[in-house]
Amino acid sequence: MRQIPNYEKAYISGQKLRKYLLSETHAIGKAKAKFFRSLGFNDDNIELFEQELMTIAYTEFVAEEIRTLFGIKYIVDGMLPTPSGISTKIRTIWIVEPHDERPRFITAYPQRMFATDKRSTT
Repeated sequence: MRQIPNYEKAYISGQKLRKYLLSETHAIGKAKAKFFRSLGFNDDNIELFEQELMTIAYTEFVAEEIRTLFGIKYIVDGMLPTPSGISTKIRTIWIVEPHDERPRFITAYPQRMFATDKRSTT
């Protein structure tokens, strides 16, 4: 088991949380926004949301590594404490691109969204 390479340099770019993960109008992000908002995350405590996601990058181990043309994606699962008082298991995805050694946050979603994934192994 290992952590994301250069995890101490991990970052979440600009408006990623506000315009994607917490956006109720984003074509792809709105289902995730509904989930995270139901746990108390919103525009008023976005810094807390970012801090909790960064804590997962800093403290949890890589569950899976995926090599792509754009870089290496790191799947990192962890517990997310929330403003509602509930902690929930989520999956975060980070990428290290060939031109930048810093892991960049891509997305996060509840573990139950992938818990029933039955990928073929043949």
